[in-house]
Amino acid sequence: MLSVGRVHLPSDIPIVGCELTPYVLLRRPDKSVVTEDVTEFNPIDGHFLRYRWYRVQSDRNVAVCSVHPTEQATLQCLGCLKAKLPVSKSYHCSPKCFCDSWQHHRVLHERAASAVNENGNEEEEVFGRFNSTGGTTSSMVSMSTSQSNPSFSNGTTALYPAAVTQKNGGETWFEVGRSKTYTPTADDVGHVLRFECVVVDAETNLAVGAPVALSTSRVIPAPSPIPRRLISVSGMDVSGHLDMDVRISSGGTFTALSYNILSDAYATNELYSYCPTWALSWTYRRQNLLREIVGYRADIVCLQEVQSNHFEEFFAPELDKYGYQALFKRKTAEVFSGNMNTLDGCATFFRRDRFSHVKKYEVEFNKAAQSLTDAVIPPAQKKNALNRLVKDNVALILVLEAKFGNQAVDSPGKRQLVCVANTHVNMHQDLKDVRLWQVHTLLKGLEKIAASANIPMLVCGDFNSVPGSAPHALLAMGKVDPAHQDLTVDPLVILRPINKLTHQLPLVSAYSSFGRAGVGLGLEQRRKMDPATNEPLFTNCTRDFIGTHDYIFYSADSLTVESLLELVDEESLRKDTALPSPEWSSDHIALLAEFRCKSRTRR
Repeated sequence: MLSVGRVHLPSDIPIVGCELTPYVLLRRPDKSVVTEDVTEFNPIDGHFLRYRWYRVQSDRNVAVCSVHPTEQATLQCLGCLKAKLPVSKSYHCSPKCFCDSWQHHRVLHERAASAVNENGNEEEEVFGRFNSTGGTTSSMVSMSTSQSNPSFSNGTTALYPAAVTQKNGGETWFEVGRSKTYTPTADDVGHVLRFECVVVDAETNLAVGAPVALSTSRVIPAPSPIPRRLISVSGMDVSGHLDMDVRISSGGTFTALSYNILSDAYATNELYSYCPTWALSWTYRRQNLLREIVGYRADIVCLQEVQSNHFEEFFAPELDKYGYQALFKRKTAEVFSGNMNTLDGCATFFRRDRFSHVKKYEVEFNKAAQSLTDAVIPPAQKKNALNRLVKDNVALILVLEAKFGNQAVDSPGKRQLVCVANTHVNMHQDLKDVRLWQVHTLLKGLEKIAASANIPMLVCGDFNSVPGSAPHALLAMGKVDPAHQDLTVDPLVILRPINKLTHQLPLVSAYSSFGRAGVGLGLEQRRKMDPATNEPLFTNCTRDFIGTHDYIFYSADSLTVESLLELVDEESLRKDTALPSPEWSSDHIALLAEFRCKSRTRR
């Protein structure tokens, strides 16, 4: 007879919105093992599995800490209540928790105040302030663990028990699901969930033997970072060294997002041991990433490190619900030796109501490497050259036509096209020559497109190159200084002569607009910029590395930057961690820029 040998969950911490899929191992009479789902529609040996999910409730009510959602809250910040913030944000598990998170927490107060409080005189009363010992005078109320008040709420949901003991007669079980998987809802926050499966005789429809069950810890709300604002930088844009007068068109604007989302294949506990296992799981990260991406409402979305199976099974269908058309270019597989479904690549999405697809180009740097070695590498060195150059990296280039009213005022009725390049350049830091060669190859391809169509360009992606490096210089300046340190690494002599490392595209880094900010919010962002390079201090933040690898470049002769998504500072990241974290599900941060097309008239 079929029997249940083992049941377990990848993580015992359930999170709202993140699907729970138990692993169920079955044994047949011949001792063979079955791991597939055995339903009444595909029974094995005349038996199938019946599933039940229960929410376990008791009379005890608790609040959940907003910083450590697996802990029970013992303190509540009254400043949050006065500022009319969600109640769930006001709870903390200890005075130390409250003090340690104060710099992050007070930003919530400040933003609420800027939206609703015209008079800054009340700031001290509502927000509190740090004293000389590092404490805070913000009002707090202590919450006894025995306190029970049904009027308390955790956001919009009721507060639930700190612990449930099955031997306690005060429990109530509510059935919430009858399939193998279950996705916790806001109603489950604070509750323990119980999963049961039992073998059922397909003929009699009666259970055979006792059910096998497991219980989770309390359901926690999905942590969320502080929302990032779109900050206007209009009036600070530059048109570069161009011999023409420019004027802004009277039509609409569009936004473009670039984001390395961290492939699940790379998100290992070994690499990111500081991130809780549940927050590193793909079932959690995919929902958190989707929530973040959709929240930006970008017209064009360029994602890197998107696994093939995740594109097909998750991102393409999910973003389709929000009106996005999707295109994908998987990395080539000459070096990769794993499961092809987990091979990542570049995915570009655009809103159908804003753009239509005109043309797609795919860049495979492996093919370019083959052509290069055939042309300039001696036959005896060709194998070694290919071993160095062939790294499976790709780029996806789309030509899109705008549907919104953005035609040039001096060319009524003319099609407004935009070319969008999305790439992920080789990451190995000892292959500086390969990285520079890949960027140069991409730019030469874009030059040909620009020459044939004369359209605005966006070049987005993870270039694995810090500001000031040779690839960054090539992108931003159109050339590389012959004395640049990166050029000393060129064992294949593919970077010679140096004067060939140029391009004619008038590219400017979108986020350099913050470096030119003089006042207001732009000046605030300027403090998060490197003054030496005019780029963000970081877009990639792990325990081993913090720096900038991600960029959005645009052609400054045909586009102007209207606004930028604010940068993340280290205070917004929990000070005791790096990325990814429960709030931010990638080790990179997203970049987003709003552009407007220019109308150009030569003198």
